[in-house]
Amino acid sequence: MNILALETSNQAMSVAVMADLEVLAEMTLNRKRTHSEQLMPTIDTLLQQSGLTVEDLNRIVVADGPGSYTGVRIAVTTGKTLAYTLGIDLVGVSSLAVLAANIRDTSAVIVPVMDARRQNVFAGGYQWQAGQLINVLADQHTSLTQLLTALKLLQQPVIFVGPDAPKFQQDIFATLGNLAHIADPISQLPQASRAGELGMTVQPVSVFDFVPRYLRLTEAETNWLKTHDERGHRPYVEKV
Repeated sequence: MNILALETSNQAMSVAVMADLEVLAEMTLNRKRTHSEQLMPTIDTLLQQSGLTVEDLNRIVVADGPGSYTGVRIAVTTGKTLAYTLGIDLVGVSSLAVLAANIRDTSAVIVPVMDARRQNVFAGGYQWQAGQLINVLADQHTSLTQLLTALKLLQQPVIFVGPDAPKFQQDIFATLGNLAHIADPISQLPQASRAGELGMTVQPVSVFDFVPRYLRLTEAETNWLKTHDERGHRPYVEKV
């Protein structure tokens, strides 16, 4: 199975071309540049370097959130367009799971964390069980305090991963003490090959039903609800 994996949910952009679990070509860019300008040229370059064409692809795997609204939409829209045009599988995996997959420690709870501003985070809890990465604490948008309180109750070693993890380390160690560990800098960056790995066993979905997992309302929805009755409505913003 030839896979194209895309990750653009935050500052770093990562793209990988894989043949099953073999990484044929991969590029991760960690600069503050527009993903929409970089993504398609990077895909073209990696396909050329891997010796494949788009017609050789069998599956598109997209890290579909949470993360930056704009960043998530770029990969989702690109993935949907390619999958529809080529008539191939489309699969979404959690952007948090992609980060967690960088850590192969089987003795700890792996907590990918992203800054969601105002002392809130996107976070989840993962563990390796029988070679599978299992979501043991649901991906969520929550306050940092609530997250750390829940993790403290587990009384287990916790490894925090993600480019935003170091900025929270003072609060992390104050709450969890020696149970807490921060992943090394290289492991903090998302790798699209991890998305491809996770997406190999996920059932494909319809291009028309595929939506990002924002885990919170968009800004437009939030502003609407400030002046409108939120009861009994469908989402006002189409998630594309």
